[in-house]
Amino acid sequence: MNSGVRAISGNLRDRSRSRDGNRKDSRSPSRSRSRSRNKKPEDHGVDTMKITDDDAAFILGKGGRTKEKISKVSGAEIELFERDLILEIRGPKLNRRRAKKYCKGVMDQRTGPVNVTQDDDDDDLTMINVPQEAVGFVTGRAGNFLRTIEEEWNTLMFFCEVDGSRGRGKDYEKLAIFGTVRARRGAELKVLSAVETKVPGYFDKIRHEVVDRDKGKGEDGTWGTDTMTFQDDELSYALGKQGGTRKKLEKASGAVVQYVGQVALFSGEKHLRKKAKEYMKWLFDQLEGPVYVNGWEERDDCTVVDVPSECIGYVTGARRAALGNMEEEWGTLMFFMNKEAQNGGGKGARGGRGTSEQLAIFGARRARRGAELKIMSAVETKSPGVFTRGVREKFSSERGFATDRFVLKDDELSYALGKEGATRKKLELASGSILQYVGHVAFIAGDLKERKRCKQFIDWLLAQRRGSVTVSDVADREDCTEMHIPENCKGWVTGNRGSELRRVEQATGTFMFMALDRHGEERLLIFSANGGSKTADGGRMHAERLINEMVQEKLRGDSRGRSRSDSRRRGGGRRDSRRRSNSRRRSPSRRRDSRSRPGAMGWKGHLQQSQ
Repeated sequence: MNSGVRAISGNLRDRSRSRDGNRKDSRSPSRSRSRSRNKKPEDHGVDTMKITDDDAAFILGKGGRTKEKISKVSGAEIELFERDLILEIRGPKLNRRRAKKYCKGVMDQRTGPVNVTQDDDDDDLTMINVPQEAVGFVTGRAGNFLRTIEEEWNTLMFFCEVDGSRGRGKDYEKLAIFGTVRARRGAELKVLSAVETKVPGYFDKIRHEVVDRDKGKGEDGTWGTDTMTFQDDELSYALGKQGGTRKKLEKASGAVVQYVGQVALFSGEKHLRKKAKEYMKWLFDQLEGPVYVNGWEERDDCTVVDVPSECIGYVTGARRAALGNMEEEWGTLMFFMNKEAQNGGGKGARGGRGTSEQLAIFGARRARRGAELKIMSAVETKSPGVFTRGVREKFSSERGFATDRFVLKDDELSYALGKEGATRKKLELASGSILQYVGHVAFIAGDLKERKRCKQFIDWLLAQRRGSVTVSDVADREDCTEMHIPENCKGWVTGNRGSELRRVEQATGTFMFMALDRHGEERLLIFSANGGSKTADGGRMHAERLINEMVQEKLRGDSRGRSRSDSRRRGGGRRDSRRRSNSRRRSPSRRRDSRSRPGAMGWKGHLQQSQ
């Protein structure tokens, strides 16, 4: 997404637009330029739906979340023109068809049950029977449990009519699940797990139907489901605390892993199911003693780190807490391997000082690299020089995934790390790369664009210590939003020692700072690989909305003759006054591009009106 100069509108209510108006007002120029670069499919087009005012509220949902969800599940762009009550759907033909179907389902929920049949299947539908006595349990209070599953698996789910009728007289109700084959299976198994809790033995009746569903689908035609039956004590171990073990096996393998009663189900392409079952086997093998994976060098899902014996306790943590946190953060499976076990040597004894043990990390390439660098950082903290002695700077020209590294000075390291690592995490998230400090060496992992972006962010961050930073032009960047802040609002927006910008950064996963352009004019730059959306949290658009709110808060305060100290006294302090902004978030302000609309009202005009 390219950058665009944003002039913040004083009219906070203008989110309802007319299709007859200037389309440039309804979409940021960065989005339109980004789309023009991507070659659209031949069947790309636009469909429209006329809806009622009540339907519009249902389609939009709280904070626009329902519209956003329909767009994500269908793969189509959806624009709601509230003045004309017209829904505009853009994308390939199949995506548009799915989006219209989902919109109809959402609107039907307003007046009664949703009517879904197998004719509605565009290779995106799974239908399951839910016993009547489990319907309330599966739905949850005010539908919260279903909504949670929808968010986790990126699906849409409706209870629908069975044989033209719906109610307590039926033994079951039909639940329709829309999404990709993997998303549908994940949501389906989570529902069945809940049903089995409420109606034990129900899964046995439908087991073959569930296991055989979608067989042969997937990218390589090997989609399927394998099963494994547990004993009572085994199930609790395979599940882990709050389901943590199951989740890490699922993330590390890439397969869908779910437990329905005493049965473990592994769904996905054949190679993913194989990994998931191997990981499960190694998990239980550790109960008998040390595990060694033969041929790990040839595996494409394994990284091994040599950890000095004196650092093993530090890396592992009390009751494996530190290692477990890393597994959860990166979606990996990690355990120490002992080669003595390969030769039947039993548990053996850990080596003394000067020896090391192999820590195996299993998962996707990016996840393994992130976990590996975190382990290296921990070891380097405990035993300096293990991984950095003699290391030189290196910058790769590889376009794909690779790792760059460079050395930081003492004062640079503490500044780039931040309190409890907050600055490092911020730069990592905003750049889309993996950033880790191993001793005084910064490691940046990712593709070429991500690595360059992260290095540039670090350079700008360190330059701020010496004074104002000049970033001449960001017009051609896809990761930047440029905002011009009124002079009398700059202090309010930045906060004491940049505290308000840091707050917005943390909430949105962005990197922000005031910078001079080529003409010496100061403006706010918001950087992130995530462009965000008009309603969802995270990304540049979310940060822009929060900045808009702060500016409007300041302007309203000035028009009432209140000073900043008055605002603090009335709000119980600056931190508390920020909490009131939740009510204002209902109406995100309209974006306006001052470059493409030279006649648009600027800040001076707005200030004159507000006075």
